[in-house]
Amino acid sequence: MKTYGYARVSTNEQELPAQVEALTKAGADLVRSEKVSGSSPRQDRKELCTLLDFLREGDTLLVYKLDRLARSTKDLLDIVDDLQDRKVRLRTVDGEIDTSTASGRAFVGMLAVFAEFETNLRRERQAEGIRKAKAQGKYKGRKPSVDPATVKSLKADGLGATAIAEKLGISRQSVYRVLQMAEDA
Repeated sequence: MKTYGYARVSTNEQELPAQVEALTKAGADLVRSEKVSGSSPRQDRKELCTLLDFLREGDTLLVYKLDRLARSTKDLLDIVDDLQDRKVRLRTVDGEIDTSTASGRAFVGMLAVFAEFETNLRRERQAEGIRKAKAQGKYKGRKPSVDPATVKSLKADGLGATAIAEKLGISRQSVYRVLQMAEDA
Protein backbone atom coordinates (compact mmCIF):
# COMPACT_ATOMS: atom_id res chain seq x y z
CA MET A 1 0.00 0.00 0.00
CA LYS A 2 1.61 3.17 -1.24
CA THR A 3 0.67 6.82 -1.51
CA TYR A 4 0.98 8.36 -4.96
CA GLY A 5 0.81 12.11 -5.51
CA TYR A 6 -0.56 13.93 -8.53
CA ALA A 7 0.41 17.55 -9.21
CA ARG A 8 -0.91 19.65 -12.08
CA VAL A 9 -0.71 23.24 -13.25
CA SER A 10 -2.69 24.63 -16.16
CA THR A 11 -0.10 26.65 -18.05
CA ASN A 12 3.61 26.58 -18.82
CA GLU A 13 3.99 29.86 -16.91
CA GLN A 14 2.88 28.19 -13.67
CA GLU A 15 5.27 26.12 -11.58
CA LEU A 16 4.91 22.67 -10.00
CA PRO A 17 7.54 22.59 -7.19
CA ALA A 18 5.25 23.95 -4.43
CA GLN A 19 2.65 21.24 -5.10
CA VAL A 20 5.26 18.50 -5.40
CA GLU A 21 6.87 19.57 -2.13
CA ALA A 22 3.51 19.68 -0.32
CA LEU A 23 2.58 16.23 -1.64
CA THR A 24 5.92 14.79 -0.58
CA LYS A 25 5.61 16.31 2.91
CA ALA A 26 2.08 14.89 3.17
CA GLY A 27 3.42 11.38 2.60
CA ALA A 28 3.51 10.74 -1.16
CA ASP A 29 5.99 7.98 -1.99
CA LEU A 30 6.01 9.04 -5.65
CA VAL A 31 4.64 12.17 -7.36
CA ARG A 32 3.57 12.36 -11.01
CA SER A 33 3.15 15.86 -12.40
CA GLU A 34 2.18 17.63 -15.60
CA LYS A 35 1.41 21.00 -17.13
CA VAL A 36 -1.96 20.70 -18.84
CA SER A 37 -5.30 22.41 -18.48
CA GLY A 38 -7.70 20.71 -16.06
CA SER A 39 -10.51 21.41 -18.49
CA SER A 40 -8.76 19.19 -21.05
CA PRO A 41 -10.31 15.76 -21.53
CA ARG A 42 -8.91 13.26 -19.08
CA GLN A 43 -7.16 11.31 -21.86
CA ASP A 44 -5.06 14.43 -22.59
CA ARG A 45 -3.79 14.39 -19.01
CA LYS A 46 -1.29 11.59 -19.64
CA GLU A 47 0.32 11.54 -16.19
CA LEU A 48 -3.08 11.36 -14.51
CA CYS A 49 -4.14 8.48 -16.78
CA THR A 50 -0.89 6.64 -16.06
CA LEU A 51 -1.35 7.10 -12.34
CA LEU A 52 -5.02 6.06 -12.36
CA ASP A 53 -4.14 2.91 -14.33
CA PHE A 54 -1.29 2.12 -11.93
CA LEU A 55 -3.15 2.47 -8.61
CA ARG A 56 -4.04 -0.78 -6.85
CA GLU A 57 -6.33 -1.79 -3.98
CA GLY A 58 -5.14 -0.24 -0.73
CA ASP A 59 -3.16 2.54 -2.43
CA THR A 60 -3.84 6.24 -1.83
CA LEU A 61 -4.05 8.98 -4.44
CA LEU A 62 -2.94 12.27 -2.90
CA VAL A 63 -3.65 15.62 -4.57
CA TYR A 64 -2.96 19.14 -3.37
CA LYS A 65 -6.55 20.28 -3.99
CA LEU A 66 -9.49 18.68 -5.78
CA ASP A 67 -9.34 21.21 -8.60
CA ARG A 68 -5.92 19.78 -9.53
CA LEU A 69 -7.64 16.43 -10.18
CA ALA A 70 -10.74 17.50 -12.11
CA ARG A 71 -12.60 20.64 -13.15
CA SER A 72 -16.11 19.29 -13.62
CA THR A 73 -18.36 17.58 -11.12
CA LYS A 74 -18.95 14.68 -13.49
CA ASP A 75 -15.24 14.06 -14.08
CA LEU A 76 -14.41 14.29 -10.38
CA LEU A 77 -17.24 12.00 -9.35
CA ASP A 78 -16.30 9.51 -12.11
CA ILE A 79 -12.72 9.44 -10.79
CA VAL A 80 -13.89 9.11 -7.17
CA ASP A 81 -16.33 6.30 -8.09
CA ASP A 82 -13.62 4.47 -10.02
CA LEU A 83 -11.18 4.79 -7.12
CA GLN A 84 -13.79 3.61 -4.60
CA ASP A 85 -14.70 0.61 -6.78
CA ARG A 86 -11.01 -0.32 -6.81
CA LYS A 87 -10.68 0.37 -3.06
CA VAL A 88 -8.21 3.20 -3.63
CA ARG A 89 -8.32 6.07 -1.17
CA LEU A 90 -8.33 9.73 -2.30
CA ARG A 91 -6.85 12.40 -0.04
CA THR A 92 -6.07 16.08 -0.38
CA VAL A 93 -3.28 18.04 1.26
CA ASP A 94 -5.35 21.19 1.72
CA GLY A 95 -8.65 20.54 3.45
CA GLU A 96 -7.75 17.06 4.60
CA ILE A 97 -10.38 15.34 2.44
CA ASP A 98 -10.28 11.58 2.76
CA THR A 99 -12.69 9.39 0.78
CA SER A 100 -12.13 6.43 3.07
CA THR A 101 -14.66 8.07 5.42
CA ALA A 102 -18.38 8.77 4.88
CA SER A 103 -17.94 12.45 5.72
CA GLY A 104 -14.99 12.67 3.31
CA ARG A 105 -17.08 11.21 0.46
CA ALA A 106 -19.95 13.60 1.22
CA PHE A 107 -17.56 16.54 1.38
CA VAL A 108 -16.03 15.62 -2.00
CA GLY A 109 -19.49 15.65 -3.57
CA MET A 110 -20.35 19.05 -2.07
CA LEU A 111 -17.01 20.58 -3.06
CA ALA A 112 -17.35 19.28 -6.59
CA VAL A 113 -20.76 20.92 -6.94
CA PHE A 114 -19.48 24.26 -5.63
CA ALA A 115 -16.33 24.11 -7.78
CA GLU A 116 -18.39 23.56 -10.91
CA PHE A 117 -20.80 26.32 -9.87
CA GLU A 118 -17.86 28.73 -9.45
CA THR A 119 -16.45 27.74 -12.85
CA ASN A 120 -19.83 28.30 -14.51
CA LEU A 121 -20.22 31.71 -12.83
CA ARG A 122 -16.76 32.73 -14.03
CA ARG A 123 -17.59 31.59 -17.57
CA GLU A 124 -20.88 33.55 -17.50
CA ARG A 125 -19.12 36.70 -16.25
CA GLN A 126 -16.48 36.36 -18.94
CA ALA A 127 -19.12 35.89 -21.67
CA GLU A 128 -21.01 38.94 -20.38
CA GLY A 129 -17.82 41.01 -20.42
CA ILE A 130 -17.10 39.95 -23.99
CA ARG A 131 -20.68 40.81 -25.06
CA LYS A 132 -20.34 44.28 -23.52
CA ALA A 133 -16.92 44.86 -25.11
CA LYS A 134 -18.23 43.77 -28.51
CA ALA A 135 -21.22 46.12 -28.18
CA GLN A 136 -18.79 48.97 -27.46
CA GLY A 137 -16.58 47.96 -30.39
CA LYS A 138 -13.65 47.19 -28.08
CA TYR A 139 -13.51 43.44 -28.64
CA LYS A 140 -12.81 41.97 -32.01
CA GLY A 141 -11.74 38.48 -30.95
CA ARG A 142 -8.41 37.03 -31.86
CA LYS A 143 -6.93 37.62 -35.28
CA PRO A 144 -7.84 34.79 -37.68
CA SER A 145 -5.00 32.32 -38.13
CA VAL A 146 -6.35 31.15 -41.49
CA ASP A 147 -6.54 33.30 -44.60
CA PRO A 148 -9.92 32.45 -46.19
CA ALA A 149 -8.76 33.63 -49.63
CA THR A 150 -5.83 31.19 -49.57
CA VAL A 151 -8.07 28.29 -48.56
CA LYS A 152 -10.61 29.13 -51.30
CA SER A 153 -7.81 29.49 -53.87
CA LEU A 154 -6.34 26.10 -53.00
CA LYS A 155 -9.80 24.53 -53.13
CA ALA A 156 -10.36 26.12 -56.55
CA ASP A 157 -7.04 24.58 -57.66
CA GLY A 158 -8.57 21.18 -56.92
CA LEU A 159 -6.98 20.38 -53.56
CA GLY A 160 -9.02 18.54 -50.97
CA ALA A 161 -9.45 19.54 -47.34
CA THR A 162 -6.67 17.24 -46.09
CA ALA A 163 -4.16 18.54 -48.64
CA ILE A 164 -5.10 22.16 -47.89
CA ALA A 165 -4.76 21.56 -44.15
CA GLU A 166 -1.34 19.96 -44.57
CA LYS A 167 -0.13 22.70 -46.91
CA LEU A 168 -1.21 25.49 -44.54
CA GLY A 169 -0.36 23.71 -41.28
CA ILE A 170 -3.93 23.91 -39.99
CA SER A 171 -6.60 21.39 -39.05
CA ARG A 172 -9.05 19.98 -41.57
CA GLN A 173 -11.82 21.35 -39.36
CA SER A 174 -10.44 24.86 -39.94
CA VAL A 175 -10.54 24.25 -43.69
CA TYR A 176 -14.13 23.01 -43.51
CA ARG A 177 -15.10 26.00 -41.35
CA VAL A 178 -13.68 28.48 -43.89
CA LEU A 179 -15.35 26.70 -46.80
CA GLN A 180 -18.66 26.56 -44.95
CA MET A 181 -18.51 30.29 -44.16
CA ALA A 182 -17.83 30.95 -47.85
CA GLU A 183 -20.91 28.90 -48.80
CA ASP A 184 -23.07 30.68 -46.22
CA ALA A 185 -21.96 34.13 -47.40
